[in-house]
Amino acid sequence: MPCFNVKKVAVLGAGVMGAQIAAHLVNLKVPVILFDLPYPTGEGALSSLPAKAGAPVLPGGKNAIAVKAIEGLKKLKPAPLGLADDASLIQPANYEEHMDWLKTCDLVIEAVAERMDWKTELYHKIAPFLAPGAIVASNTSGLSITTLSEALPDAIKPRFCGIHFFNPPRYMALVELINTPSTQPQILDKLESFVTSTLGKGVVRAKDSPNFIANRVGIAGMLTTLQEVQNYGLTFDVVDDLTGKKMGRASSGTFRTADVVGLDTLGHVIKTLQDTLNLEADPFYGSFSTPEVLKTLLALGNLGQKTKAGFYKRVGRDTLRFDLDSQDYVPAGQKADEVYGRMLKKPAAERLRLLRSSEGAQGQFLWAILRNSFHYAAVHLGSIADNARDVDFCMRWGFGMKQGPFELWQEAGWLEVANMVKQDIDAGKALCTAPLPDWVFSGPVAQANGGKGGVHTPQGSWSPTSGQFVPVRSLPVYTRQHFPESVLGATAPSAQTSGTTLHEDEAIRLWTLDGNDGEVLIASIKTKMHAIGPGVVEGLVQAVEIAEKDYQGLVIWSPDDMFSAGADLQAMLPAFMMAGVSAIDGAEHEMQQMMLRLRYATVPVVSAIRGLALGGGCELAVYSAKRVAAMESYIGLVEVGVGLVPGAGGLTYIARRAAENMAASTGKDLLPFLTEGFTAAAMAKVGTSALESRKLGYLLDSDTIVAHKDELLYVAIQEAKAMFAVGYRAPHKRLFAVAGRNGKATIQGQLVNMRDGGFVSGHDFHIASLIAGVVTGGDVDTGTLVSEEYLMALERKAFCSLLTHPKTQERIMGMMNTGKPVRN
Repeated sequence: MPCFNVKKVAVLGAGVMGAQIAAHLVNLKVPVILFDLPYPTGEGALSSLPAKAGAPVLPGGKNAIAVKAIEGLKKLKPAPLGLADDASLIQPANYEEHMDWLKTCDLVIEAVAERMDWKTELYHKIAPFLAPGAIVASNTSGLSITTLSEALPDAIKPRFCGIHFFNPPRYMALVELINTPSTQPQILDKLESFVTSTLGKGVVRAKDSPNFIANRVGIAGMLTTLQEVQNYGLTFDVVDDLTGKKMGRASSGTFRTADVVGLDTLGHVIKTLQDTLNLEADPFYGSFSTPEVLKTLLALGNLGQKTKAGFYKRVGRDTLRFDLDSQDYVPAGQKADEVYGRMLKKPAAERLRLLRSSEGAQGQFLWAILRNSFHYAAVHLGSIADNARDVDFCMRWGFGMKQGPFELWQEAGWLEVANMVKQDIDAGKALCTAPLPDWVFSGPVAQANGGKGGVHTPQGSWSPTSGQFVPVRSLPVYTRQHFPESVLGATAPSAQTSGTTLHEDEAIRLWTLDGNDGEVLIASIKTKMHAIGPGVVEGLVQAVEIAEKDYQGLVIWSPDDMFSAGADLQAMLPAFMMAGVSAIDGAEHEMQQMMLRLRYATVPVVSAIRGLALGGGCELAVYSAKRVAAMESYIGLVEVGVGLVPGAGGLTYIARRAAENMAASTGKDLLPFLTEGFTAAAMAKVGTSALESRKLGYLLDSDTIVAHKDELLYVAIQEAKAMFAVGYRAPHKRLFAVAGRNGKATIQGQLVNMRDGGFVSGHDFHIASLIAGVVTGGDVDTGTLVSEEYLMALERKAFCSLLTHPKTQERIMGMMNTGKPVRN
């Protein structure tokens, strides 16, 4: 398949989704043009913002609608941009002046409002300006892609498809691709490869049915949940407590998720179900009426997070929930009964049996919504998806579930759960009388997995259409994923057991992959939250020794969203209690020496970072020869939160980098180069993306940012091999200049102002003063040349002095007991 090199993308429609899709493209260095109507304009169909007579003058001239949307990206939470300043990289445009710009775009994503007439009118307008090979895709949440395609000339139809991003596009993994009968297969292959590798998404190909897969199942589930809420008389906050993390779903639960998505979007999706389905096409159709509470909220203009009020509303520090009876907001915060939280922790089979036999309303509610999800997914599988795996992936990636409905069903015992659902249907307890399909009870599904039954097997996942278990689609892009996400029952290779293990204990595993990628050693930390204790320190030193002897490099990688949360304070406390500060000084010295061992290894050490890299995890990363970071990496020195200073070389790194940056510039004053690093450590700043972590100095311009989390290991190994191939040599150990006592005095003056102004506490002032003393090199003259070991000794002294401080001890115990920082 020829490479689909996307040099530029046009996004049509500067509404919430269009602007955020443009932001995600820019995050990943894809040039993008954001189009909307010229401003001001009369009443028009195509704008994602309403046109108003006598509209005020806005900056941007005729591009004002797009310009306003781009500026709005800087204020949105969660942030759609990795760096707010990158909003300037989105090029605003309008349909009157800039249609020729479309000719430069390889991909055109239409994202105007969910109206068929508006979209098709726009297609007529843009068709003459599209580049001959450009792919055109509609970001609709549920309109018929085939019907939309009819507005395009025959020459463009083969290059047209649906591309459904989930909101917010930066954070939600799912993108559904939908073909029409005219779409060329290679077009979807090219687009899937781009969306997977460049945009970092999980791609599922959906059938062109109303609302596709995720919204069809997810919104039906939300509607039936609302119906069961009414049946059992539960409040929204109790339901969210039940249907959030306790249930293995998004922590926001049902109704907070709806607020994030937008109640207007939810209303559009429901209307699509109502307009395109009927009882004959969907036996659950009777449950698809718009709930009264949603009608009321929409009428009030309370659209969720975007309007700061929906099912919930924040007033100061208080959270309120909407009450339909009073049509007003009342205090929220009710929790579910603890007994159901305990039930939800049980193994799947026991969990479902307990919930089904429960006499309480909350337990009956939970069984009802689970039963409804099994029932709906089974009845509709053949009409909405190619196979059961796609449904489960959609619910995981699009709705934040740990398991899709088929996975949970199979884990709990396929035939037992099927019979439980059938009994409820026969007894009239289900939402509709449609029977479960025959394939549920007989044939390959019932006989699968050694007679245990199930839709997921090592051979693939069940497809009612083809009557067989369908394997995962094979595209070249997926060869970059050593351990792609899989479904329960697929028995996919596990990162915990694959390859060849050279050493393993409770703290770390040192291992290699098979084949060519086995030329690089991999170190995977196994401790809770991948905390760095003595076992990890010893294991990483051993890893360097093995790598230097027999391999081309060392990659530090773990297969989850946790690189390392930092030093293992709990492991330090017993030693501190028994031997005092001297024991901690020794442990910190060992950790520092390990960091230097990584930095000066004779083979490249590459940290493959995903998720959290905090404190000691950040230090582990910055002492590696190179970093390969997933876009959603959160890196920072956060020791101040527990009343400490970075003690494993983090402050030494800040001082050294400042000296190196000054040496590479024309500046002669070290302090400006030091200020940002000092501030980041003293304020415990964490980069909220790999891009921001680069700005903070924890990633360098030479480091690599990877969009897809499952490509991280592959890219890190290739980077290590490439560095080895060009004759990698460790950096020379050099002395470097520090700012000295004068630099510390300058910083100290600013800290005094912050303390006296009430911006920092007395203890924060004390910690920041210690940090300033280390990064400026202590009581020496400005420009004094020092070694890393010298500064590390200052770090240890500051770290150990804080351990005996009562306020630091209070912070440490508070963090251990509650997981939250104590401000004192």
